[in-house]
Amino acid sequence: MPDNTLELVLRGEHIALDALLKASGLAPSGGTARQWIVAGEVEVDGVVETRKTAKIRAGQVVRVHAAGGQQVRVSAPG
Repeated sequence: MPDNTLELVLRGEHIALDALLKASGLAPSGGTARQWIVAGEVEVDGVVETRKTAKIRAGQVVRVHAAGGQQVRVSAPG
């Protein structure tokens, strides 16, 4: 994985996009995460996602332009 990629292991089937940004440490707060999403700063699998509670599942990659282009690869538990 590139240096700018973090790994997040799910606890269940999915996680809301805003919660993922906060849980991964990219966003300092849920409010900041939601602002970034609404502003079009977040991509899911290469497509801008503006739904704050979009369900993110294992295998998806989330890129945050507001956080220097860092990305999070989501994996299944176990």
